[in-house]
Amino acid sequence: MVLFLHNRYRTTGGEERVVEDLLALVRVQLGERVELLGRDSATVGRARAAAGLLRGGLEPEDVARAVRLTGARVVHAHNLNPTLGWRALAAARAAGARVVLHLHQYRMVCAIGVCFTRGAQCTRCHGRNTLPGVRLNCRASLPEAAAYGVSLALWQRRLAEQADAVIVPSVFARERLRALGAPLPWERVHVLAPPVGAVAAESGAASGEYALVVSRLAVEKGVDVAIEACRTVSMALVIAGEGPERNALEEQVGSSDVRFVGHVDDARLTALRAGAAIALVPSLSAETFGLAAAEAMAAGLPVAASRVGALPELLDEEDLVPPGDAGALALAIGRLAGDRVAGARGLERVRALCAPDRVAASLASIYDAATL
Repeated sequence: MVLFLHNRYRTTGGEERVVEDLLALVRVQLGERVELLGRDSATVGRARAAAGLLRGGLEPEDVARAVRLTGARVVHAHNLNPTLGWRALAAARAAGARVVLHLHQYRMVCAIGVCFTRGAQCTRCHGRNTLPGVRLNCRASLPEAAAYGVSLALWQRRLAEQADAVIVPSVFARERLRALGAPLPWERVHVLAPPVGAVAAESGAASGEYALVVSRLAVEKGVDVAIEACRTVSMALVIAGEGPERNALEEQVGSSDVRFVGHVDDARLTALRAGAAIALVPSLSAETFGLAAAEAMAAGLPVAASRVGALPELLDEEDLVPPGDAGALALAIGRLAGDRVAGARGLERVRALCAPDRVAASLASIYDAATL
């Protein structure tokens, strides 16, 4: 039996999607019982969140109780801030479970997890030196930035000490965490791509009518670059997602053929991908994987993306452009939109890297290694 731990963010994103997909994968592909012990930052007041950060977690006995009740052999831990912390993992170990720590982002060192601030990539924080994140107010609230900075400095090593195995989504993520001075047991760090199901039989990109961006609308996602690139090549653009930059992006559109559809469910997203000629992933920050790109590839779409973070591990060089370069992205759109061959190439790549059976086999090996 596997027990998942996850503290949901105030604003949900790709990590929540991966956690849900992994839950299903353990249940269906591995045939193992799995339960989720979740908490939600949206329901936690700021004072209580700060207390959780500074104490290294709240109510760890809940985790110990869950391990004993379920008989969990493995606790698969995802985001732990602000309410779970290292104490949740210590409680799980004390109750007899082994711990697999899954680092989807750079949150072990970076208070916002994406290593991006003031409009640029940032690696100022290093190891226990988290003062730059406080000084730059990366959390957009000085008390919150201070609570995160202090808690990361206090508890990094305690957190790492609880892990029998660590999972990261890409080689790039592993090496970025190493460069950031994360105190991880590197011999027990495993690279595991997230599972992507429902892979199309073939590419239907040639019949597509627009470019598609699926993203949280935040500065580091570079959606403004996609708008400018599509304006340059006079291509319609559909943007699916919500976020703090939506109003600014809508003001940028002007007379361009751009449609914002907001947050959409899976059925609507499938329909949007079926009608697209190309997907764009114009990120400015160092993506730890590129789930939006992988899911578009699984739908048979050619993808034009920034040459940043882990995206070069997922896409061929001919599909990549310099981050922030709208002109280069426009040229890539002109070259790749509607290209069935490029779409088929992406299908093969995502099958090899993210097919649920392949991911399941690797995850089973990691669980086994953690429980030896």
